[in-house]
Amino acid sequence: MELEQALVKRFSTRQFLTKPVPRADIERILELSQKSASWCNTQPWQLTIVSGEPLERFRAALFEKASSGATPDPDFEFPARYVGDAQKRRVRCAVQLYGALGITREDRAGAQRQALENFRLFGAPHVALVTTDENLGFWGGVDVGIYLGAFTLAAQSVGVDTILQAALANYPGLVREHFGIPEGRKMVCGISFGYGDHAHPVNSFRTERAAIGEVARWVG
Repeated sequence: MELEQALVKRFSTRQFLTKPVPRADIERILELSQKSASWCNTQPWQLTIVSGEPLERFRAALFEKASSGATPDPDFEFPARYVGDAQKRRVRCAVQLYGALGITREDRAGAQRQALENFRLFGAPHVALVTTDENLGFWGGVDVGIYLGAFTLAAQSVGVDTILQAALANYPGLVREHFGIPEGRKMVCGISFGYGDHAHPVNSFRTERAAIGEVARWVG
């Protein structure tokens, strides 16, 4: 698949089939993603890729933690607030998501149930837990962001669906406990991936993109 096709076809998949991705395809995704640019070629990203029984144990523990109302304790601060265009786009995304599922604005319980599906990893058969070197600070996070974009496009190019999940960064202690990740590695997000259930209504909508004039300014 060419880059343009991958960019157009990629979307955040919120319901997966249980069918696993062949190991060779996952390795191909990793090989392609590893071509990502990084400051001074530091390549600060590291992934813990979880499947099978270990994933099911982690999924259950993560869902239990989130359902209990445990206070999030992310390694990196989440946005303090959304304002302006960012807030408008965020709201529009929520309207599309809940609309696809038939969840009305008044149905707070339904919205909460759907939010908790983040912690079931939307049923994905694989998750990659992504960390960065704490010594590289903000710029290590920028490099990881470049890598994440490459991962989603590499996956799309081999027919694998993905969703980037900041929700998994709510509980980095749980992640470290399950997988022995050192304290010096800071949790950025998870990538849940597999084959999307394209018959599920949650996968029927596509988020909108701002016009070029809203994001680019020409000088000269």
